[in-house]
Amino acid sequence: MKRVNTLAVAVAVAAGLLLAGCGDGDVREVRDWMDQVQRDTRPNVKPLAEPKDFIPYAYGAAGSVDPFDQNKLLAELARTAATSPNPNQPDLQRPRELLETFPLDTMQMVGTLRKGGAGYALLQIDRSLYQVRAGQRIGPNFGIVTRVGEDAVDIREVVQDAAGEWVERPARLELQTKENQK
Repeated sequence: MKRVNTLAVAVAVAAGLLLAGCGDGDVREVRDWMDQVQRDTRPNVKPLAEPKDFIPYAYGAAGSVDPFDQNKLLAELARTAATSPNPNQPDLQRPRELLETFPLDTMQMVGTLRKGGAGYALLQIDRSLYQVRAGQRIGPNFGIVTRVGEDAVDIREVVQDAAGEWVERPARLELQTKENQK
């Protein structure tokens, strides 16, 4: 019997808790307050401004030159370089000499000789041998031989930098010996 009493007490407590959960529990007061605030509050919203009238614009420069075109920039740099008084600017109208048609990296200095008191370097290009002295033009970059020594030929080239300015650049062809070739 004790067991039945314990079971009855547990069922009664559970039923009481269930019934207590169904109660109002101050929810009514909260709902009434929310209804009152909603009735008393008037929103203050500023009206939106009228949108501006859209006037379409026809782009008329579609056929003109692109301002960001690299060719336009290069042409302007070339025009500026042609009119600027740069002392390094080579004479572009001058006829080219034979050795100006060969790149420097295809030339090898293979020896020197003296002729009439002047020093000459012997340059081999492919299977041909050429004599070069100081002051002679050489290479595609408007090079001039500045010195012919026993072991090297010094050259001053004139090239354009990224801004289109003519600048000097030194170059050198060294004597090719058996030790250098290995």
